[in-house]
Amino acid sequence: MKTLFALLLAFIVTASQAQLPSPDAIKTSKGDLKVQPLNHATMALTWNGKTIYADPYGGAKTFTGIATPDLIIITDIHGDHFDVATLDAIDLGKAVIVAPKAVVDMMSEKLKAKTTVLNNGQTIEKLGVSITAIPMYNLPEAADAKHTKGRGNGYVLKFGDKSVYISGDTSGIPEMRALKNIDVAFVCMNLPYTMDIKEAASAVLDFKPKIVYPYHYRGQNGFSDTAAFKKLVNEGDSKIDVRLKDWYTIK
Repeated sequence: MKTLFALLLAFIVTASQAQLPSPDAIKTSKGDLKVQPLNHATMALTWNGKTIYADPYGGAKTFTGIATPDLIIITDIHGDHFDVATLDAIDLGKAVIVAPKAVVDMMSEKLKAKTTVLNNGQTIEKLGVSITAIPMYNLPEAADAKHTKGRGNGYVLKFGDKSVYISGDTSGIPEMRALKNIDVAFVCMNLPYTMDIKEAASAVLDFKPKIVYPYHYRGQNGFSDTAAFKKLVNEGDSKIDVRLKDWYTIK
């Protein structure tokens, strides 16, 4: 009976994992960086024996078959980025968390004890990963914007010799367009919360990452046309590797 139960459990885990897009492996000077899209703005990055969650969201089921986190980065206060229920549901036993002050101010004392505050323009190192906070905000700037400058963070993470940019919720802001030497970028595109595909493509063509993943592309009127985004980018620069993954397989 125990053997049958173990086989059934293994089947359930395998079936759940089969729903996910296959992870990509990106070579760095310290081994491969594995990129696993999970859900909307949520991803798992595995590198040098460590697992990093970005904006864990959607409950424990999102992370079925994924190693427990060593590091968690959170971009903003909104529930699809700072999801307390998910943080309470996953194993945080060895995790350290990096988040902007606006997020930390909303945390329980238990979560605060695990968290380092990082605000726009600041850099720290955790577990061998350099983490720089980049502004993320809506244009035109306004006090009542969904994302105001200084509240949330995009991030540039350094994995060995590779730099990875995670945009968070943002327009095609000057700080994004001015980025240099980005190897991998995750760029949002969902109206009315961030930007449309034309603005996202324009920004990408300014900072020219080697690889770009459109993510966070579900908006008020459904999914953004990521294939059209890829076409816009590659018409402007055929050398940029636009990788289309399904970020919404988990229901």
